[in-house]
Amino acid sequence: MRATTKPTAPDPDAALPAQRERPARRPPTGEDPSLRAAYRLCQHTTRVHDPGIHALIQLMPAVLRPAGWALWAAVSVLDDLADQRDVEPAEREARVEAWTQALQRDLAAGTSTDLIRHALVDSALRWHLDLSSLQGAMTSTRDDVRGRRFADWDEWRAWCNEGVLPWVDQLRHLFEQAGAPMTLRLDRHKDYEQFVDGAQLTDTLTDLSADLPQGDLLLPHEVLDAFPGAEDDLLQGRWSPATAALIRQLTALARQWVTRPAMTRGMHPGSATVLNTAASLMRAQLDAVDAAGPALLKRAPRPSAVARTRIFVPARLRSGLAWSLTPLTVPGPRRHAATVSAPNPAADDTALRPPPPHPSGARPPQLPADQLPSHVAVIMDGNGRWANQRGLPRPEGHRAGTAAAHEMVYGALEIGLRHLTLYAFSTENWKRDTDEITTILEAIQHDLDEGPLRDLDVRQRWLGHPDKLPDELVQALRREERRTRNRTALTLTVCINYGGRDEITRTAAALAQAAHAGTIDPRLIGQDDFARHLPHPDMPDVDLLWRTGGEHRISNFLPWHATYAELHFTPGYWPDVDRRDLWQAITEYSRRQRRHGAAPPQQAPTVAPRSM
Repeated sequence: MRATTKPTAPDPDAALPAQRERPARRPPTGEDPSLRAAYRLCQHTTRVHDPGIHALIQLMPAVLRPAGWALWAAVSVLDDLADQRDVEPAEREARVEAWTQALQRDLAAGTSTDLIRHALVDSALRWHLDLSSLQGAMTSTRDDVRGRRFADWDEWRAWCNEGVLPWVDQLRHLFEQAGAPMTLRLDRHKDYEQFVDGAQLTDTLTDLSADLPQGDLLLPHEVLDAFPGAEDDLLQGRWSPATAALIRQLTALARQWVTRPAMTRGMHPGSATVLNTAASLMRAQLDAVDAAGPALLKRAPRPSAVARTRIFVPARLRSGLAWSLTPLTVPGPRRHAATVSAPNPAADDTALRPPPPHPSGARPPQLPADQLPSHVAVIMDGNGRWANQRGLPRPEGHRAGTAAAHEMVYGALEIGLRHLTLYAFSTENWKRDTDEITTILEAIQHDLDEGPLRDLDVRQRWLGHPDKLPDELVQALRREERRTRNRTALTLTVCINYGGRDEITRTAAALAQAAHAGTIDPRLIGQDDFARHLPHPDMPDVDLLWRTGGEHRISNFLPWHATYAELHFTPGYWPDVDRRDLWQAITEYSRRQRRHGAAPPQQAPTVAPRSM
């Protein structure tokens, strides 16, 4: 979230009663005077830049607060470097990049001469934070220097997810490490993402007075175009009926997004208090935006002291009670610096390696780019029968099938395929033997943790529903999605606990919810609207659907995306295939003529020559 450099309101903590806590054995920042000074600077920076965030961090357990200050101070410093309007854009970009590179060196050294980085390095080592996940966020901050324009909400959300979510996820990781996990119900991750969207939209509306004079209007054209004249009025600093109507709609939308009561159900009461208080604070902030009127374009509005007190006094009492009853884990000795990953865009690229060659030396066929499919989806069938054929337990077939999946990825990279989707575990597979299910899910978990795909230029995604899946597996899937989000060569989507009818049903429910909320007109719903509400709206249609194992059906796999897919069925069992079979399937695809319902081109009739 963008930091506000000149708060116009007093610190929300000032009028609040002190929170009772059990005495700690040692200061959470350690005994090192320079380290305590570093954390004090982080606390001051957070308090000055965003008093509301500072007050929220005060609701965290005392042992976690220094790390919270360090993370938010780093956000503030990077924002300040990117927002120095008296400095040329190229120089601002260079300063953000230099700060990021210095952090990498400091993490390797285990210390820093820069006080804020010194505290951040200590937090990362002390709490086992993987700061490499912040790479995309820091790159996004650097790129913000050039200005942003968004065609629609999808582009805006992508920016939000890249720049904001990684920092919030670090805070969630802190709670987990302390033994009070901010664990979301597995079916509430969409609520969480929408909550973060609402926070970013609230921040954007609050900062209009600072952004507009610089020509920055961080809102999508999709909403601006619905209010003719509002964009020009805002950029010129004019308050008009169109501007007022736009702000009313956006504050209502942000209020709807941040109001997610189901998100914290089942969560630790202390963690839930932090999130629920953040939601209350943002709603108060939106009330202030609504009430500001024309003054919104001149200065950042803030909730009144009375409103803040009503929010934070009960929150401090609730969180204090919750943490007093919770045995928390105090971090032990710091990890060695070499074990911590740092955000480093250049290192992330150079560390990637090409896929290993096929043992036979086989190379992919040279096909024209316009004859290659963009998206190949594979039903990996025959693992159990492969094992039975060899007198082995069925689970052994699934272990053997993992190597074939790796081969598909290697072959896709070598031939230049852009999208590969693998059907790993269906919603119907829960009917199988418990040992077989356990083997499948454990193999997937092991591959995520230690598999050979980690260093390839592969963006990994998961399609499916979290119900019934182990929490550890879901967290690992989401971790790899975050870690590989900036990779570009191949998008690998693994379908786990996936069913096509289930996907369509949930998408229809999401559309119905949007219609009920008034964000879409049910009379005008079209195919594009449906596609935008799918779990992965940017997933392209399947060009080639391939099934191994001799069966000739698609088994509830990607019914929306595979409507016009070419079908390819082969008799071999999945563990016996390798990348050469993928290349053969693609070669066969290249020979087919795809018409998508159109008539084939007519050829001129052959006229026999007249006899003399």
